[in-house]
Amino acid sequence: MKSSPTSDRDRSIESQILAVIKRQGRGSVFVPSDFLSLGSREAVDVVLHRLVKKGILRRLARGVYDYPRQHPVLGTIEPSAEMIARALAGRDQSRLQPAGAFAVNALGLSEQVPAKNVFLTDGPSRTVQIGSTTIQLRRTTPRNMATAGRLSGLLIQALRELGQVHVTAERVQHLKNTLPVEQRKNLLSDIRYAPAWMHPIFRELAE
Repeated sequence: MKSSPTSDRDRSIESQILAVIKRQGRGSVFVPSDFLSLGSREAVDVVLHRLVKKGILRRLARGVYDYPRQHPVLGTIEPSAEMIARALAGRDQSRLQPAGAFAVNALGLSEQVPAKNVFLTDGPSRTVQIGSTTIQLRRTTPRNMATAGRLSGLLIQALRELGQVHVTAERVQHLKNTLPVEQRKNLLSDIRYAPAWMHPIFRELAE
């Protein structure tokens, strides 16, 4: 029996969405708006629901999906908080700046894995809960986003979270040992965006 035009259209959207997912690869994270160029929101939602039922995609939270990566011993690998945040921000083409305990952990200044992962953004604020982990996009000022995507931005947010009294000589030495020299040399170009108490640390790291 010949399929109805609607069924054909749904299958076409599904095949196109599958092509995008597979091109991005295992471990990728998606939101419905990533696929709106392929069909209406309603059609995309239907396809995503179908792909979850088939076990191809996994629903992490409302409106957040991943193409799960499998490990032979560990099983299904959870996507990183940053990948999820980037998927959330992607619809609005907004920038992200890791902040808070996440920034501290990213620089190796703490071994504690944060339960709440905060990213500053110049797009809309949004919070999602995935298992025991909270991922928060927090709209902030243009000044805080001026260094987004650069080492200086990550460093400013990490030091701010630690507080001046907790930025010890040992922690500064750790940064010297782990951060590439070429990246450290560029810190001085963004020193004007850092609070005054961070300026000596920026200069020491840039030496």
